[in-house]
Amino acid sequence: MTLIVLAIVAAALLIGAAWGIFAPLSEETEGFVIAVAGGALIVSIMSELVEPASHHLTFLSLAAALVFGASLFVLLDRFVKRKIGAQSGGGLLVSVTLDGIPENLALGVALIGAGPKEVAALAGSIFLSNLPEAAGGAKGMQADGSSKPTVLAIWAGTAVLLTAAALIGNLMLAGVSEAALAAVRVTAAGVVAASLATEIFPKAYNEDSMSAGIAVALGLAAAHGLSQLGG
Repeated sequence: MTLIVLAIVAAALLIGAAWGIFAPLSEETEGFVIAVAGGALIVSIMSELVEPASHHLTFLSLAAALVFGASLFVLLDRFVKRKIGAQSGGGLLVSVTLDGIPENLALGVALIGAGPKEVAALAGSIFLSNLPEAAGGAKGMQADGSSKPTVLAIWAGTAVLLTAAALIGNLMLAGVSEAALAAVRVTAAGVVAASLATEIFPKAYNEDSMSAGIAVALGLAAAHGLSQLGG
């Protein structure tokens, strides 16, 4: 079951990147899909990262981890935009990577002993959020001048990195204390929150302002449904 989830982690990024390069959506449709993913991530932050971690961290520790994760994303996102352009897909690539590394470390541990329903819920949430982000990021990177093979190679490398993070979590972090894992999860939540504020929702609104709010609500409903499946 762990291998199934890891395959979906990689597939979502690769399919999304290919989708963004070879069959790009209209701006309105892309904005709608990204907003759906953003809505799903709101649920993921609270139900999969913050709420479970709150049982093992003090409020101050939890808040510090959230702010640290958000600050880390903002700083690296700013660095990437300065280096490769503010209009590129680099911001979404940073979002997926920074969110994915700590989240997949925790995911690997969470999958130890998980049943089929929990695996289905986790895999569905990952696919729902990563697919449109990869599509939008790959499309933006190509528009910024990167070749199709280069863009695909970057996203393939990202897929390998995140899969490796999940494997490390599954194989090497099983004995780590609950408090340490909780800190990893909340740091990931801070990264996601910052990426939503600076990348996901602004992009969705700019491309599909009329329907972005509806799309976010659909994402919330879809992610909640997946979490109920997992329960």
